[in-house]
Amino acid sequence: MAAIVKETQSIKEAVSHINQIDVSKFGRLLSRILQKLHLKGERSFSEDEEQKLQTALAMEKQALHLVLETTSFLLEQAVYHNIKPASFKQQLENIHIAPDKAEAFCQAWATAGPDVVEKIRQRIFAPKKLDHIGWQLNLQMARSSQAKLKAPHAVLDLGVKEEDESEHLQHVFVEFSHQELLEFYNKLEMIQAQLDSLT
Repeated sequence: MAAIVKETQSIKEAVSHINQIDVSKFGRLLSRILQKLHLKGERSFSEDEEQKLQTALAMEKQALHLVLETTSFLLEQAVYHNIKPASFKQQLENIHIAPDKAEAFCQAWATAGPDVVEKIRQRIFAPKKLDHIGWQLNLQMARSSQAKLKAPHAVLDLGVKEEDESEHLQHVFVEFSHQELLEFYNKLEMIQAQLDSLT
């Protein structure tokens, strides 16, 4: 299998820090990162927890951030490639992760990997989802320069939410002329036909 991770300078630096972590502590770190990996934009550890981790792992803040980011990145690559645990271990050893740490990655991945892959598979790709649609019709009446012109405009109110936020609703207003609305409608019809053909 081709390498899923290139050994860049920052990876080399992160690996040197990872290899110094006590393996039992590292196992718990991996398990926590895997629990939160499917949550977009959410950090694995809070600020307070990171400070405690710095002390527990005897590591400076910058080094800890590099370890956390690299560990998350390696696990994300495993998810992306849906890699088997044994292959994952080999890939990690290829970038010089110590065998005991590679084994810890492998065990954590074998235990939690399938669940994480499934959660990510079920997650929608768009960061926001449509919650409701409202609309209103605006009619611009004639001005002195254009005595008989009436210009109808439809304003759609699209209420969108972040995928994992149930409360906060964001309103997106889109204004259409008659022609623009017709074109938009025709595109929606085309999308609907394609969706229908897949089901």
